Amino acid sequence: MPLDPDDPRPPYVQVANALRAAILTKKFAAGDKLPSRAELARAYDVAPMTVQNALRELRDEGLIVSRQGSGVFVRERTERPVGLRPHIEHAFEAEHVSIDFAGFSGETLHGVITEPLDKIRIGRLRPESITVRLLVPDPSEPWSVPCTVDEKADSPNFRKRAEEIMRRHTLAIVDSVSELAALGLVNEATAQIRVHPAAPLFKLYLINNEEAFFGFYPVREHVITFGGETQAMYDLMGKDAVLFHHSAGDDDTSTGSQYVEQSKTWFDSMWNSVAKDYVR
Repeated sequence: MPLDPDDPRPPYVQVANALRAAILTKKFAAGDKLPSRAELARAYDVAPMTVQNALRELRDEGLIVSRQGSGVFVRERTERPVGLRPHIEHAFEAEHVSIDFAGFSGETLHGVITEPLDKIRIGRLRPESITVRLLVPDPSEPWSVPCTVDEKADSPNFRKRAEEIMRRHTLAIVDSVSELAALGLVNEATAQIRVHPAAPLFKLYLINNEEAFFGFYPVREHVITFGGETQAMYDLMGKDAVLFHHSAGDDDTSTGSQYVEQSKTWFDSMWNSVAKDYVR
């Protein structure tokens, strides 16, 4: 169908979003061939170059692959490095939105959740409910990582620094989500932070209980300045983590469905057992 003339986003972004939604909702299943560039241009009433730019976006995200002489196809692999942002944005088009995060600071989630929350504020999206749960390490407990380079020991200064980063991002998410309910823009919106005693060696995102994104934190050595002093540390590098995507389908026995289900089981078990509410 033609694009929304009132949408301020560039046409190629709108086409990319429409095709992405069709892929994520399985209207185009894994292995399916997409319509030709000319057919898509007619369908969305745009220039072929606009379609080409839209397809480039999806190709960069790992959702589609071009086969010379054959056309463009939805990638058949469901476990692959992907970008989180388009999936989070698409999740907010659902009636009931749920986002569960387990990891170190929530910095990446804060960055990608901002746009859909802004769309709710200006009336472009209107889910019935939003539930966000953030599971992060307890900064009051000793950690195995981050640690000092020389002695590989826990450092209260490292934990204090990490807590400042975690507070900045997770509390911003909580405040932004809670504000939507307070303003009456969403019927029900909650966001909670809980802390646990384990050092996070990976990050996990669960989206609408239908998709899971998982990535390991690489450990890197670098030098920080804290309180006017410099010190070498082994740190968890969240921005270097490669995320792999698993999607639940109609087949409960598929790898993707089982991965999502087991990820949810693990998250719930941590949330309801050793985790405790974070006190600001």
